[in-house]
Amino acid sequence: MPGRTEPNTLRPATRQDAPAGLRIMVVEDDPDAAMSEEILLRLWGHDVVVAPDGPTALEIARDGDLDVVILDIGLPGLNGWKVAELLPRLATEKRPFIIAVTGFGRADDLRQSSKAGVDLHLVKPVNPSDLEAVLRRFQRAIR
Repeated sequence: MPGRTEPNTLRPATRQDAPAGLRIMVVEDDPDAAMSEEILLRLWGHDVVVAPDGPTALEIARDGDLDVVILDIGLPGLNGWKVAELLPRLATEKRPFIIAVTGFGRADDLRQSSKAGVDLHLVKPVNPSDLEAVLRRFQRAIR
């Protein structure tokens, strides 16, 4: 019918096979980057908490049962490598999967991440679909 507009029927796709969301902590000192990551992760169905620095991340880790930590390396207070070393000691039930999302991308940086206990080192900018794929594989592995 001319002049008639259909209601917007676009809805987020539902994935019947997608496991329940993960409990994720984003550790990022750039407020805009932290907010962007938080929004994206929540849109994917995850429960998200944000820490702006290393000491705050460790406080949150003491109180929460985290599945994943998305960790910047260049943080104030305590760098991400030190946070990654200390996180497993604070885990109450299980060790979280630690993903470094950082601008530090030299070979020495990757070795330092591995030594600190980082499970996956991604260099910024990270393609969101790559991060989503990693999280979905992790979800399926632990469920």
